[in-house]
Amino acid sequence: MTEADSTATQANPSVVLSWLDSANAEACEFPLANLPYGVFSPAGERPRCGVAIGDAVLDCQALASIGLLGQLDASVFAKPTWNAFMAEGTNAWQALRARLTELLGADSVNRARIEPHLYDRRAVELHLPIRVAEYTDFYAGRHHATNVGTMFRGAENALPPNWLHMPIGYNGRASSVVVSGTSVRRPWGQLKSPDQPLPAFMPSRRFDLELEMGAIVGKASERPVTVDEADAMIFGYVLLNDWSARDIQAWEYQPLGPFQAKATATTISPWIVTSAALAPFRVPTPAREVELLPHLRDTSPMLYDIDLEVGLAPSAQASTTITRTNYRELYYSAAQQLVQHASSGCPMRIGDLLGSGTISGPARHQRGSLLELSWGGKEPLTLDSGEQRSFLEDGDTLTLHGRAQGNIEGRKVVIGFGECAGTLLPALTDPFGG
Repeated sequence: MTEADSTATQANPSVVLSWLDSANAEACEFPLANLPYGVFSPAGERPRCGVAIGDAVLDCQALASIGLLGQLDASVFAKPTWNAFMAEGTNAWQALRARLTELLGADSVNRARIEPHLYDRRAVELHLPIRVAEYTDFYAGRHHATNVGTMFRGAENALPPNWLHMPIGYNGRASSVVVSGTSVRRPWGQLKSPDQPLPAFMPSRRFDLELEMGAIVGKASERPVTVDEADAMIFGYVLLNDWSARDIQAWEYQPLGPFQAKATATTISPWIVTSAALAPFRVPTPAREVELLPHLRDTSPMLYDIDLEVGLAPSAQASTTITRTNYRELYYSAAQQLVQHASSGCPMRIGDLLGSGTISGPARHQRGSLLELSWGGKEPLTLDSGEQRSFLEDGDTLTLHGRAQGNIEGRKVVIGFGECAGTLLPALTDPFGG
């Protein structure tokens, strides 16, 4: 039994099966133990809040309107985001999860009333699950930071002096966050290579992915918060691809850091896997080389054992898995990132999205970006199709997957996130053409 298995058994003493057979399949990513939240629309209808169960989506607005969700008002779920529900607070979060577990459990007496409000998950359109209030991206993976620093500054100066003392990040653009399945267009920007006397405005030639996870803030704050308070503020998690134009970034980032290189798009998965669903898979952060200041110190295991992978599929070609890693490789948890963010008194809002930063492991096949996998373009990857990649080519489709899994009372449980996918479109011929 793994550490995650043991923790899972303690945190979730009973595993309940669903009357929906597809939710009980061994490899199902959306069993009763998961119940992730998303926003969906059946054909020709408006978006509303739903929960994934097995191969279906359950309409939460419909359940509330017929009185099956207790005191929760149907108007909360009629909105095309989960922000209004998050604002109801922790008691509502717990009550909804408990009620859905009861309604969808094998012993439910409400099956006949629920079945008309289930939709085939493959036949509905999925939307952004939240209204993103603000977006901040961190740099919390030590292996990634070490790899990138080694490439550009040498191994002896790989980590910035502050890196082992606090999670560092930059404020991104909430307006550029898109849901899985949205195509992304190669950006234009100012580029300057060392052998060019002047910069040029042209399409990015070193466009990249970043394998990350995003934490969604479900409670607001107006003051600094403790690590435990921050942990309780996190509603759930999504997969996140922070598309990055490395050549634009190299020219613009000094002295203030990433700007347009990161503003093209950030793709997130459509399903919010709640902190409650992930609780059985908690694991500690890595051993600290430098003791953190008291306000940032770990109080309990606050990372999760989540297997992550990325597939790259060239146009009309099969996908190649280019990396496999795990969320537990982060150096700083989402709670510590949130503590750092709020430490100055910065207000945090419901719907704030915190990107983890690229999640890489110690081995080459565990690196979470093409910048690392190809070592700055010097060691191109060979795909299953025979094509090589140093950076992304037009038509490439990137698909991120994440799964927490373990045995609970002798039964394998998988908690999945669905896909986080996007296809790279060619740059505009004339970016100012209207």
